[in-house]
Amino acid sequence: MKGPQMTAPQLIDPFQRAVSYLRVSVTDRCDFRCYYCMSEDMTFLPKKELLTLEELDRMCSAFVDMGVSKLRITGGEPLVRKGIMTFFDSMSRHLASGALKELTLTTNGSQLGRFAQPLYDAGVRRINVSLDTLNEAKFKQITRWGKFKQVMDGVDAADKAGIKIKINAVALKGTNDDELHDMVEWCGTRGFDLTWIEVMPMGDMGDADRLDQYWPLSDVRKQLESRWSVADIGLNTGGPAKYVSIKETGGRVGFITPLTHNFCESCNRVRLTCTGQLFLCLGQEDEADLRAALRDHEGNEALNDAIRAAIARKPKGHDFDYSRQKIAGEMTRHMNHTGG
Repeated sequence: MKGPQMTAPQLIDPFQRAVSYLRVSVTDRCDFRCYYCMSEDMTFLPKKELLTLEELDRMCSAFVDMGVSKLRITGGEPLVRKGIMTFFDSMSRHLASGALKELTLTTNGSQLGRFAQPLYDAGVRRINVSLDTLNEAKFKQITRWGKFKQVMDGVDAADKAGIKIKINAVALKGTNDDELHDMVEWCGTRGFDLTWIEVMPMGDMGDADRLDQYWPLSDVRKQLESRWSVADIGLNTGGPAKYVSIKETGGRVGFITPLTHNFCESCNRVRLTCTGQLFLCLGQEDEADLRAALRDHEGNEALNDAIRAAIARKPKGHDFDYSRQKIAGEMTRHMNHTGG
């Protein structure tokens, strides 16, 4: 007879926030080259620097053992990682045990036609699909390499498999600012949540480019209210988005505003790169090397100590700021390095 189930010890940061959400980049590679995320001629990491799928399993399991209950798999594009379903299938054991409440991923949708049903079978019930436009020509411009129909077919496959879909759109002035209402209507018709995200100052693009792209979500909301009946709701999906309901469609629209509204006070997440570096804040350069602790020791004692030491220095917040026509807090790494 089993005794009472032990509660996993929580990871508590210096500001008494429990870290229960781990975002894991399983690869820096992607089959798109979205211009706000990556340069067209990206140089990717040598494969020997990447954690193997077995190492990723061990790393994620260590976090789960210490109280992480939500695991989001990211990239690059996570579904281009060779053999990735063996990792999802293995992680499903933590769903079965109850230690993990949610296993999910963020994807560009290109590989969902192949993987939607296997992902559902592994316990994935909710995904985010990055899609900034419904216009095929614009899609080609934004992604450089992307195939619009392939993504649409992938979205259909995930919907058919029973996976709940949220569309993530980066707000890009001069690019998709004329599609706000079309996106709201399409998502409402399909039963998808829609979240708008402010473009973040990351990568090697110059200040002028970022400022030209910057479309503040306060303006997005004003435009939304000019056509739709909008009401604030207290929905919490575990992330930083603030949601409103749209009466006419019955849908929900979220806003992630790292620039015009700092959401750090309730941050419960950390980010693990595909090389085993733990970033404690998306908007800070501070990181902890967990790969050495993983590879240099057979047991998990050193790894667990390294994780706890890293969480003990998690900062209070980030410093992104576009005020006074100048970018403050700019990060030199590309978004594909930490997985957003």
